[in-house]
Amino acid sequence: MASLGEHLNWHWKQWRHRRLARAILVTPPATIRDDGVIVFSMIGSAVLLPYLVAVKSLLHHLRRGRVVILDDGTLTAADKAVLAAQLGDPRIIAIDTIATDPCPRRDVWERLLTILDLRAQDYVIQLDSDTVTLGPVPEVAAAIDAGRSFTLLGEGDARLLPVDAFVATRRAVDPLASATHVQDASEAVLDRVAVPGRESLRYVRGCAGFAGFTRSEDGRAVAETLSLAMDRILGERQWRRWGSEQVAANFVVANDAEPVLLPYNRYFNFWNAGVPRGAAFAHFIGTYRFHGTAYLRATRDAIRQLQG
Repeated sequence: MASLGEHLNWHWKQWRHRRLARAILVTPPATIRDDGVIVFSMIGSAVLLPYLVAVKSLLHHLRRGRVVILDDGTLTAADKAVLAAQLGDPRIIAIDTIATDPCPRRDVWERLLTILDLRAQDYVIQLDSDTVTLGPVPEVAAAIDAGRSFTLLGEGDARLLPVDAFVATRRAVDPLASATHVQDASEAVLDRVAVPGRESLRYVRGCAGFAGFTRSEDGRAVAETLSLAMDRILGERQWRRWGSEQVAANFVVANDAEPVLLPYNRYFNFWNAGVPRGAAFAHFIGTYRFHGTAYLRATRDAIRQLQG
């Protein structure tokens, strides 16, 4: 359990970051391009400033794309005015307009299902607000150009594997035990899932904080098939918890054609172990976001680059 001092230090660093991030508002508006690429995020009022750092730093280095936002229900009129000024009047979708059946509701399933709808016409990049693009991202640009989906890896040694081989690598868990995390539970039974028309299924432990979904006419079919299978195998109470959407996003990307696994030494999750030399992209995981000063420094550097 964190001490009172650690708790206060975390809140102080959070306040310091918000104050630092306000400088994003005086950087030039992002250059928006209607070029078949969408940078998509689900956000609310509480993360407006970090989100602007995340999206403007990515657009600056990627040099392509327009913005679409899923409003979690908390964006105010003032927030929307800021987004319009900063991001070329992006399309903002209200979360309550997204139908999710037969998949779960909430727990960011609206985010994934909207992505799967949008990619009928465009390449869609899912971007979390707790990320910062640190430099050029040629691997992402190459994936877009090649029409290949991509994912940030959940861990450095993650691999794309047939589902039976993947399941064999996981530690033994009781998938029906309430104490078993939904990701561990569902990954333990992936070899029991079948998708019509697909003989060989694959899986990768990716991270939905940064993932690309190439254009596809599959719609929601793969995600819905997975969710219905997990309802049957695990039961709705076990499956329909926070974390199930991450598994579904991994499953969709893994079963697209030739997905790109971004090199972890350049695209990484921050676990308070420093920033790799030459890193292009950082996802500042909530548990460690305000450990040390890495997130503060990355935010400051990104804003300086945007200032020119």
